[in-house]
Order: sequence, then structure tokens, then C-alpha cells
Amino acid sequence: MSEPVLKFTERGIFCPAADVYIDPWKPVDRALITHGHADHARAGMRNYLATDGAAPVIRHRLGEINLETIQYGEAIVAGGAKFSFHPAGHVPGSAQIRVEVKGEVWVVSGDYKLEEDGISVPFEPVPCDTFISECTFGLPVFNWAPPGEVAADINSWWRANAAEGRFSLCGAYSLGKAQRILAALDPQIGPILCHGAVEGTNEILRAQGIELPSTIHVTPELDPRSVAGAFILAPPSALGSSWATRFRGASTAFASGWMALRGVRRRRSADRGFVLSDHADWAGLNRAISETGAERVFVTHGYTSVFRRYLEEQGYDAGIVETEFGNDTEDEN
Repeated sequence: MSEPVLKFTERGIFCPAADVYIDPWKPVDRALITHGHADHARAGMRNYLATDGAAPVIRHRLGEINLETIQYGEAIVAGGAKFSFHPAGHVPGSAQIRVEVKGEVWVVSGDYKLEEDGISVPFEPVPCDTFISECTFGLPVFNWAPPGEVAADINSWWRANAAEGRFSLCGAYSLGKAQRILAALDPQIGPILCHGAVEGTNEILRAQGIELPSTIHVTPELDPRSVAGAFILAPPSALGSSWATRFRGASTAFASGWMALRGVRRRRSADRGFVLSDHADWAGLNRAISETGAERVFVTHGYTSVFRRYLEEQGYDAGIVETEFGNDTEDEN
């Protein structure tokens, strides 16, 4: 029996034909990275390969590393395998990784979404025999509204707060979601402020040519009285910290796919919860899997048991991959 194209090991997803790993969570010699979020791009690898769009953020996060880049659709051969990176639509530079060995094709999706967000190259289905799919939001309850509706709700909330002279303080993950919100804001309403973690990422993406509205970096010297009614973007962990106390009387919100669950909204104790995610919802997962044409699907990080059973009922050969990848809840904390 021939060796599988990819194996699931304690260090990560491994390709024996090329002796490389995809998004490994333990140190290895050669790592192919789908995107720059901390649960997929980890420190300690001897060599990294990522898209040219993901590389700047990865370097920002990991420092001096040996990182080579590749463009979407460009093919490379290593050992007995051929690799190429394809748009995942998750965050800027994010990729699915196609692996072909002796004519058999597997695709590792990393994280992905199908909605266009204005800052990322949109998701492209990649035909394959086996698809490794995340299922962070793999339940029918997760059903995203059109992005334009969410943007209108956020701007309406901000406009109402600004009219009362209140700050609008919104928690969103610093890479991807924060810039997605920025791109959707109406700067005519008032000034836009960013926590240092968000602003650092903004600067990197602007340098890559991604257009974002003008923002003000929140520093200790900033006088809140000079920016009354501002919209403030920060990592969710900052909302309950001393950093946020300077914006007295602020209305608070969180932007996350988890806001679709009432229990999560209550635990966050925010004034508003905006259902906005950089992961595919239930319909998006099913559509993406269908468009690959894959007969075998492995699911990872999320509602894996439920989603695998559902896929088996649809006629797929389905399995679960245990990984150390995180999800939005972990990212945002």
C-alpha cells in the first residue's frame, strides 16, 4: 500500500514525499505556512515558505526568520511532491496549499471564507481528491448576513453614539477582522482610533498597497477630549483593561462569528455584538467542499464530530484531524 500524500503527526500535517510540514505547531526543518495568525505561523521553524502577501505580517510577528515567498498559483517541486498556494479569502495573504504526489491531489485549506471582504484575495476552489477543511463554525446556526448589512449596522451604531458625544469602542482581532471593519467604516462620521496592536498591522498592510481609511494611533499622550465621538478599534482583550478606561462612557461592541450565540454575547457584557467572521459559515463550508469535487474530507478545529457525521450522511468519506490550531475565541483572547 502506497504512503498517503499527507500524514497527521504530533508536529503537524506532514508530506513524506517532500519531507515538509504544513502549519506545524512544533519546530521542524521546513514549514509551509497558510497565513500569519499565531495558531498557524509559529516560531521555531528552521525554514518557512508563505505567500508574498502573508510574509510581511509573519516577519512582523516572528522577527528574524528564514522565510521565502511564493505567489498564488506558482508551482514548486520538492522531492516527489508538487506544491502551489491558492487564495483562501481568510485574511490578506492567506492561502490554501495544494499538494500533488503521483497524480493524487490533496488540499490543506488552512482557514477560509467565501465572502469578499475588500482586503483579501477572494477564495478560489481548488479541485482535489482529498480536502482538509476547517469547520470552526460547522453548525447550521452559523449563517452570516451579507457583509454590507453588517457594515451598515456598525456605522449606524457609531453614528448614533457620536451624535451623543460617546466613543464607540469595538473589539476585533488585530489581523484581518480589524482591517475589514476599517475598510467598511464611514470616515465622515468622525475620527477613527486604533490600539497599537491594530495600528501596527495596519501599517504593514498599507505598505502592501491595501487601502484603509486614515487612523489615529492611541498613545499615552492622546487626549480623549480631542477625539470625542471617535470609533476605536482594539483587540478584545484590551476592552476590559486599564487601556480602555481613558474612554469614559464608551459604548462597547465585539465583532465575531461567536456573537451569533446568545451565551457568548452575554458573557462578553458588551452593548452590541456584530456577527462578523473571517471563517466560513455553515453554507460556506458546504459550498467550498462541494466545489473542490473531493470524495474524501478531513475536518479540523471546530465542531468536528457533528460536521463529520453530516458529511458522511452526504456520501463523503470523512474523518477528523486533531490539530493544535485555534479558533476565533482563542485568537481574540
